[in-house]
Amino acid sequence: MSKITAERLARSAYVYIRQSTADQLVHNQESQRRQYALADRARQLGWASVEVIDDDLGRSGGGVSRPGFERMLAAICDGRAGAVFAIEVSRLARNGRDWHTLIEFCGLVGTIIVDEDGIYDPRHPNDRLLLGMKGTMSELELSLFRQRSQEALKQKARRGALFLGVAAGYVKTGRDGIEKDPDQRVQNALQLVFSKFAEFQSARQVHVWLRDQGIELPAKSHDVDGRRIVWKLPIYNTVHNILTNPVYAGAYAFGRTTSKVIVEDGRKRVRRGLRRPLAKWDVLLKDQHEGYITWEEFERNQRVISDNATGKGSALARGVARSGELILAGLLRCGHCGRKMYVGYGRSGRYYCQGANVNHGTDRCISFGGLRADEAVGTEVVRVLKPLGIDAAVKALEAQTSQMPAARRQLDLALTQARYEAAHARRQYDSVDPANRLVAGELERRWNEALVAVHGLEREIAELEAKKPLPLGEKERQHLMQLGADLERAWSHPAASAATRKRILRTALKEIIARVDDGFIVMVLHWQGGDHTPLKFKMNTAGQHRYAVAQDTLTLVRDLARLMPDKQIARLLNRVGKPTGRGNGWTEVRVRSFRDYHQIAVYRPGEWAERGEITLQAAAQIIGVIPMTALRMIKRGDLKGDQLCRGAPWVIKADDVAAFTAEGRPLSANSTQQSFDFQ
Repeated sequence: MSKITAERLARSAYVYIRQSTADQLVHNQESQRRQYALADRARQLGWASVEVIDDDLGRSGGGVSRPGFERMLAAICDGRAGAVFAIEVSRLARNGRDWHTLIEFCGLVGTIIVDEDGIYDPRHPNDRLLLGMKGTMSELELSLFRQRSQEALKQKARRGALFLGVAAGYVKTGRDGIEKDPDQRVQNALQLVFSKFAEFQSARQVHVWLRDQGIELPAKSHDVDGRRIVWKLPIYNTVHNILTNPVYAGAYAFGRTTSKVIVEDGRKRVRRGLRRPLAKWDVLLKDQHEGYITWEEFERNQRVISDNATGKGSALARGVARSGELILAGLLRCGHCGRKMYVGYGRSGRYYCQGANVNHGTDRCISFGGLRADEAVGTEVVRVLKPLGIDAAVKALEAQTSQMPAARRQLDLALTQARYEAAHARRQYDSVDPANRLVAGELERRWNEALVAVHGLEREIAELEAKKPLPLGEKERQHLMQLGADLERAWSHPAASAATRKRILRTALKEIIARVDDGFIVMVLHWQGGDHTPLKFKMNTAGQHRYAVAQDTLTLVRDLARLMPDKQIARLLNRVGKPTGRGNGWTEVRVRSFRDYHQIAVYRPGEWAERGEITLQAAAQIIGVIPMTALRMIKRGDLKGDQLCRGAPWVIKADDVAAFTAEGRPLSANSTQQSFDFQ
């Protein structure tokens, strides 16, 4: 019985054509012709309507999205396909899911499958079994191909001889080795990246500096002539890749990235290029070739980059030194819960642990003022590093008196290369017949462009020289050496910024564990060398900070508020030299705000009378003397009176004045002194 029935011939025949890669499309033309020839075979078998589906040319059959295959499945489900033609099973699918889906749909609607070996009806058990075995063999074949190729690559990689690509700064030597690029400009540019990272300790800061200085970095470019070096201003990824590539440390590495298979919208998706930790690299061979840095420097750079990567949520990352006056940011870890401590800037900077608050909604763990903590840690670090001050000053002098800045060096190398290219363009122009304007005109244009590039670099070098700072004089050199000898004075020098202090701390300290215990802050300083130093100091109590008003001033304001209004209090405080906490003068508004904060009641008229107190002027009037005479009486002890401070009003009890007048005491120590009433 023929499997090609009139019902199936009444439908369309679908010829499915696929090749896995773009390379096969270019070089495997015969396979493509064989697949297109299936349309003629379908007509020979009796189909009048033949549709060719070649949407999936250049697409793998291993489970990726294939619009042509999906269009063919839709035609089968609609009952429009009488037969599906393919040169072999592997063209239809390379995975069991797609293959068995196709068989199932063909069996449901009565569509047959035709390849070079025969005709199969998925409704027949024997044909279905044979189709299933063919699909399994095709899937196994793909796995074997992949396994053999991967094992061959890994075996070559274990010998350190597999180079799929060569990083900028290196060139291949033969087939199994690499060496430094002989171009001095390339070498100096890469060396500059590593030296600046050692200085800035931040990949982003290196990137910003290179862009600000207009320094270009080498990059590999692919064109018809092969791989070549091009120069361009770096992006962040360029700098980061240079700093994290072990090839620049003289090491051969293979398997630094991996792939991950996920399922999206019912289809397999392969995510490639996922970075793996160093411990999971397939191959790592150190000292394989000459490097730009040592392996120890590479590992140190990776630790710094890891510490800076706070955005990745690492609980152990210190973070790059950021702006702000507090210098322990990123180094502090809570000794109670082990979480990283944060910095807050309000009226004054504080360190606080809020990990539990963010993660679990609970209260913050600990917090304390930053100024006293910074001062205590800074003092301890200066004490430990003091012997290194002279050496630091000497290195600063060497850096300042170096032969040529890095930016100038790069410009000189670029100028040398530009002059060579201009001379080469001139030689090409001189060698051509001037009458051949089609060629001579183009060569003249290239020569002019090269000359413009030379003049541009010369102008940049001249501008850089104009901005070059003057060398240190003998006086400045001696001052710098004195600061090196006295590290404590250099630490507190006005020219020493918070960023400078942070870099010193991060160079010396690995981490600081902080606890709060009975009003004391207890710290353990973990030094980079592995030593530990305990540190303990008292916490600031509430209201005691660098801007707090002195206690004697608070007491004075509290007493003066019972004697005079705020405006008079402000005048008196300014007259006696009692400033505010920030060193400002007092005003009526500041006195009022200060009283409200400390809950001091405002002065009320009549308070003196309620307490039975009178002023010096009132007492003198009752006694019948002038105020100066009454003041002398108080100083002699004849009359009792109190004064809070110089300039404050004298406070005299009204009962004491009444008793004095009732007793008829003499107004003067001289018994012959007489009183006169002037009319």
